[in-house]
Amino acid sequence: MAHLGYFFLMLALTAGVYALVFEIIYLTKKDEKTLFRAQGGVAILTFLVMLAALTLAFSLVTSDFSLKYVADYTDTGLPFFYKLSAFWAGNNGSLLLWATVLALYTALVTFAGKNHDQGVSACVNVLLLVNLIFFLSAMVFFANPFEKNLVIPPEGRGLNPMLRNPWMIIHPVLLYLGYIGFVVPFAYAMAWLIIKRSDDAWIKLTRRWTVIAWLFLSLGNLFGAQWAYVELGWGGYWAWDPVENASFLPWLTGSAFLHSVIVQERRGQFKVWNIVLIIITYGLTLYGTFLVRSGILSSVHAFPKSNLGYWFGLFILAMLGFAFYLLFTRRSILKSDRSQLLLISKETSFLLNNILLLGSAFIIFFGTNLPLFSGIFTGIKRGVGKDWFNSTAGPVLLSVVLLMGICLQLEWRKPGFPRKGKQILFTLAAAQVFAAGLYLLGIRDYRGLIGFAIVFFVIINTLWEFVKGTIGRRRNTGEGFITAFRSRGLYSRRRYGGYLVHLGLALFAMGVLGNGFYSTEMINTVSAGDQISIKKINDYRITFQRVRGREEGTKRIIYADLKVEKNDRPFQTLRPEVIYYPNWENPRSEVAIAGGLVEDLYIILAGWDDGGKQGTFEIHVNPLMNWLWIGGYVLVLGTVLAILPGRRLQ
Repeated sequence: MAHLGYFFLMLALTAGVYALVFEIIYLTKKDEKTLFRAQGGVAILTFLVMLAALTLAFSLVTSDFSLKYVADYTDTGLPFFYKLSAFWAGNNGSLLLWATVLALYTALVTFAGKNHDQGVSACVNVLLLVNLIFFLSAMVFFANPFEKNLVIPPEGRGLNPMLRNPWMIIHPVLLYLGYIGFVVPFAYAMAWLIIKRSDDAWIKLTRRWTVIAWLFLSLGNLFGAQWAYVELGWGGYWAWDPVENASFLPWLTGSAFLHSVIVQERRGQFKVWNIVLIIITYGLTLYGTFLVRSGILSSVHAFPKSNLGYWFGLFILAMLGFAFYLLFTRRSILKSDRSQLLLISKETSFLLNNILLLGSAFIIFFGTNLPLFSGIFTGIKRGVGKDWFNSTAGPVLLSVVLLMGICLQLEWRKPGFPRKGKQILFTLAAAQVFAAGLYLLGIRDYRGLIGFAIVFFVIINTLWEFVKGTIGRRRNTGEGFITAFRSRGLYSRRRYGGYLVHLGLALFAMGVLGNGFYSTEMINTVSAGDQISIKKINDYRITFQRVRGREEGTKRIIYADLKVEKNDRPFQTLRPEVIYYPNWENPRSEVAIAGGLVEDLYIILAGWDDGGKQGTFEIHVNPLMNWLWIGGYVLVLGTVLAILPGRRLQ
């Protein structure tokens, strides 16, 4: 399998170069036969990359330890789905996953776009093939996933215990689908510049590509946060780790791009700015892969340091240099149709949205790379922690949430005051009353009160848009409320999908605020029969029974029996675990969570005595935690609705 898989990679690289050469020849000669050969090269390339991917997958599930990658990341006792997820557990396999997805995207663009301008399609394919050739070259020359073991071991090392979680089966794949999806709109934007077209058709051609890439990136970040919450055993979901930040950065700039292109579609403005945004987003997707593989920053998520990181760095600089040079030399064809912006209008609110999103991205990028920057200029690496990110990026992101609520009441090319000023002032006053009610209930932290007031403001404004649209539909058609609500949403999918996305973000922000300002953490050591009392929104009484152990296959599991009462009533029996795997020094912590809409009770087994009659527990009470996940899935639902074809753009 080692020779076969590597042979497929070399042939795929050859086919990629073949297709690239004929695409370039077509751009100079416009010969249909040349174009046919280029398209054939893309088809062969995709087929060969798929064969290589299937070869590695087959080797993983059959425990072919003659391959070093298989021996490093699997063992014979590993369940089937975790053997498959080992495909992207290491550097070399993840590169093959990237190449596989990019090859499929390239084939889709090539054969689904036959009705488009062939010159545009050829330019797009050139850029996609350049990216694909780079990743294939990286595997052929530097990170071969089919490297052979000199001595075949009788057993593999097994998968990292932290990766033996259902979320990790899908989380990396979704991130890659999102990362690579942004390559397509980038390629179209560059193609438009290369052939000197000034119209907006590239935005319409790539709208679904962009939204789907953003959707995958949203899901990838959401699932990653859920994995961190249940797997890493520290009570949180986001630590501002460099690799976490690297996946968040293109989400921020991609969000700015999605909003900004709407202005270009409707008003013919922000043409240069939109190309800058897609270049930055594309660069940040590559930056994420560079960060994981270079080892320049310490991260729990990164692969071991390798020389491949330097080649990634050079490739990023080359692609960004080419893109900005192209933009600079073609800037004269990108003049906006209308340059005037009203101070209070939807266009201006979108511009402010872009500034805030880019500002938060800059803050996070700077804070993430501060150890690198300080090391270059001072020789001493200095970093910042999550408190710095929370206090700097947090207010900016909360301002984005506030702007979502205001933007709903503004109109295109029409001043928002005074016609809708009364509604904004009324909902702001309602939000202040809501905050005052929270204060009377005992919530005192002013930052949390401001945050909750903003979230309430956005939620009521967003819900009012649904109510207003439904009332208007009922007035025009006489339909029942439910029928009118459904019909209005289906008739204007893009608009109401966007409303759902905003509602999801507001609910997500509510969870962030509850967890960030009002969570409780404690560490207790107790003996069998002792109780731990916790009073938050609910009153908990936790009775420790004892620590026990059991064997499951090759695993050794230590767990504690905890009887939990909630508000003086029997609630649940929780069993936090520590799992030991052969060949791995560090165990995996399996937290116990009793969740609800109000708060989560989150317990970690931190230590025990040999007899099991004494245990040490780290306990967190995380208010509103589940609203993060609810908000995330509402966002996903809204994005899916917005992607579906509607009867008209609204």
